[in-house]
Amino acid sequence: MNLLITGATGIAAATVRLATAAGHKVFVTSLHADDCAALGVPYFAADLTDSAQATAAVAAAVAELGSLDGVFCVVGGSGRRFGDGPLDACTDEGWRQTFALNLDTTFFIARAALTQFLAQGTGGSLVLTGSVLATHPEPGKFATHAYAASKGAILSLVTTLASYYAPQKIRVNAVAPGLVRTPMSQRAQGDAEILALMKTKQPLAEDLLDADELAKAALFLLSESAAQITGQTLTVDGGWSVS
Repeated sequence: MNLLITGATGIAAATVRLATAAGHKVFVTSLHADDCAALGVPYFAADLTDSAQATAAVAAAVAELGSLDGVFCVVGGSGRRFGDGPLDACTDEGWRQTFALNLDTTFFIARAALTQFLAQGTGGSLVLTGSVLATHPEPGKFATHAYAASKGAILSLVTTLASYYAPQKIRVNAVAPGLVRTPMSQRAQGDAEILALMKTKQPLAEDLLDADELAKAALFLLSESAAQITGQTLTVDGGWSVS
C-alpha cells in the first residue's frame, strides 16, 4: 500500500515502523522536520492546523508515491497547556486550540485525502483517530472536556463520511485509543495515582498501552483484510471501556 500518515511520534511513529517493515510505501507529514526525518521515510513538514499546508502535504505525498491507497490521521494532542479542563474552567483558548489540534487537522487532511481518492477513482481507506474518552469518561484524572468533545466529533465524522463515500468504494474508520505510552501522555506516565489506576482501568495491560497495539489496529483497517469494513470505530483500550 501507498500510505500517508500524519504525525511523527507516538502512535504515528509506531505505525510507520510497522508499515515499512511490512513492505508498504509510507509518506509522513507533521510539524517538526526533525521528528519526520528520524523515521527514515519521505516527509513534508507542515502545520496541519493550516488548511493550505495540509492540502500541500497531501499533494506532496501523491507526488512522492504516485497515488494513495490509505491515509491515517493521527496528529492531535492535549489542550491542557492552553487551558482545557472541566468545562466550567476551560478557557476560550483551551477550547479553540484543542479543536484546532484534533478536529481541524483531521478535517483538512481528510478533505484533501478524499478529494485524491475520488480523483483516482479506485477507492481508498481513511482511518481517523478518536479516543476512549469520547465515549467512556474518567472524571477523576482525565477531565479534559474540549479534548473529549473534539474526539467525539471525529467519531461522528467517521459515520457520516463512511455512509456518503461507500458508493465510491472509499472506506472510513477510526481507532479509539485508551491511555497509550506516547509523548502526549508524559504527565500520566509520571503520576503514581494514574499508573495505579491503570492496573484496573486497563486490566489487559495493567499499565499504559504500547503504541504498537494501536499501529496494528490502524494497519488492519487500512488493509484489504478490512475491505468490507467501514463506518466503524475499533476501540483499543486494554479493557478501559468495560472496566
